[in-house]
Amino acid sequence: MIKRLFLLFILSSSSELIFAQNFKIIPLGVMGGSHEDNLSAYMVAPDGQNQYVCLDAGTLHFAIQKAIDNHVFKGDAEQILRDSIKGYLISHGHLDHLAGLVLNAPDDSPKPIYAMPYIIDVFKKHYFSWESWANFANQGEKPALSKYHYVTLEKGKEIPLENTQMFMKPFPLSHGKPYESTAFLVRSKESYLLYLGDTGADRIEQSQKLDSLWKTVAPLIKSHQLKAIMIEVSFPNSQSEKQLFGHLTPNLLMEEMQHLSKYTGANALKNLNVVITHIKPFGNHIEEIKKEVKANNLLHLNIVFPEQGKEVIL
Repeated sequence: MIKRLFLLFILSSSSELIFAQNFKIIPLGVMGGSHEDNLSAYMVAPDGQNQYVCLDAGTLHFAIQKAIDNHVFKGDAEQILRDSIKGYLISHGHLDHLAGLVLNAPDDSPKPIYAMPYIIDVFKKHYFSWESWANFANQGEKPALSKYHYVTLEKGKEIPLENTQMFMKPFPLSHGKPYESTAFLVRSKESYLLYLGDTGADRIEQSQKLDSLWKTVAPLIKSHQLKAIMIEVSFPNSQSEKQLFGHLTPNLLMEEMQHLSKYTGANALKNLNVVITHIKPFGNHIEEIKKEVKANNLLHLNIVFPEQGKEVIL
């Protein structure tokens, strides 16, 4: 009997350790335009590991150097770019989400670019084209230099992320109909991190894409396996809903969180880490958005405003 209880204790403790694994996030770019040295890009790895993927890649080299200056990394920026980033997950084809990847391609090492088919087409036609740059990928205009290889994603299909211990499922988002973006559900063991590229609210977009995503992640929230949601808030509440161009405001963020709570229950969302991304830094938008998000936080979410080059553990 004692041996059986001891075994159950060990198994229970092991299970808790697996669920307790956190993610390490290095924000390389947290803004949504105009600051070309601070555009959407987040290095992510399981805490305790140094094999990262980059969620979007708007700004790379400048921000890696900033992280080095903040003692997040040791070494030089070129080495971190080449050796620590094992692949890029690109949510959509706008420049503020991939300019760093394109510009740093000559100095980078071979690695995958994970994207939905329509995003890979954008790379082929507009970025890795010899008319605009050079084709550093393995498909498209010839000669193809094949430094990067495209990994074409399928909605809801989990795949391993090469040279890491992570896995990922993609989900489509509506980013100003009919344009689409992507959410990435990243998994390490039994822990999850949800990153959303640019997205509008379902009500504004006349879409069910966020509703479908919330249904998918609700069980992970209730079981405390989802460590954080990284989601954009581009404009303050003063922005007209007719001028959002597929983005969120604090009111719309909380509207979507209330929608999520219908599947989880409000108590399950208490202290859930919600990382605010893609603030457009015009005028006093940063201060306005921070104030409005906090004022509207009736679900008692743990709101995180990441800073470029400063590590976050969630």
